[in-house]
Amino acid sequence: MELDDMSITHILLIAVVALILFGPNKLPELGRAIGKTLRDFKNGANDLMSAATESEPEKGRKDVTPPSQPAAPAAASQQESVVQPSPQASTQQKDSRRLPE
Repeated sequence: MELDDMSITHILLIAVVALILFGPNKLPELGRAIGKTLRDFKNGANDLMSAATESEPEKGRKDVTPPSQPAAPAAASQQESVVQPSPQASTQQKDSRRLPE
């Protein structure tokens, strides 16, 4: 059952049950407490959302992508594609992408 499906009879039924359970003296206190709780929750959620959007996500981050290499002549690039890189070179390349600890 969604909130859109609630008719006036459903709301009245809930109000009557609340009146029977809590009594006429407790209902105003209960309403105030629920309202205050919802207001505090909404304010906290809004504060959290505004803090997340105001903070700069790029602040403190470093670029971890390796620098691009200049374009080489076609003959040189064909020759490089045949040569396998050494394991030590691939380790250095992986380390250059890591963030400092």
